[in-house]
Amino acid sequence: MKTSVNRQTVDLSAFPEIVVIYLGMRVNALAGIKTVLGLGPQIQKAGDRKPDGLLHFENNIIYSVFPFHVGMRWYWKDFESMERWTRSPPHRDWWQTFIKDSGGTGFWHETYFMGGGMEAIYDDVPKAVGFQVFAPAVAARGSSFSARRRALRTGAEPSQPEGNSEAELY
Repeated sequence: MKTSVNRQTVDLSAFPEIVVIYLGMRVNALAGIKTVLGLGPQIQKAGDRKPDGLLHFENNIIYSVFPFHVGMRWYWKDFESMERWTRSPPHRDWWQTFIKDSGGTGFWHETYFMGGGMEAIYDDVPKAVGFQVFAPAVAARGSSFSARRRALRTGAEPSQPEGNSEAELY
């Protein structure tokens, strides 16, 4: 018996600067289970608050069970909204904590821009994922330290939050 497929697409013309970011956390050590399970509800609450510019988010995409690797997909109306959110609590606080101690996890994100361009970061990810599987890995230092610079985005880069300059972190 033949079935009918309800095939659809979307009209994104109202979102010319949409940014989609895929994120993942991977458990690298036993302590990482506690880290991931502790952050999960916090990340859900952050999305539920619908920060300015966030169009939609999806959390807890399971990439693999062993090692435990979960992911998220967040849709932002533009890069500036996303960047502004990353420089404010709670994201800023998560990042400040993670960059000092990954808590037995690895973290990565890949960002895709409607207008063209991509950027990515991989922190304490022992097995290559995403772009890292086929593109050479380089240190995220200097010109590769911030997402704006990695994505070659124009405009003034917001200052790093207090105590988060590259020199202070490493």
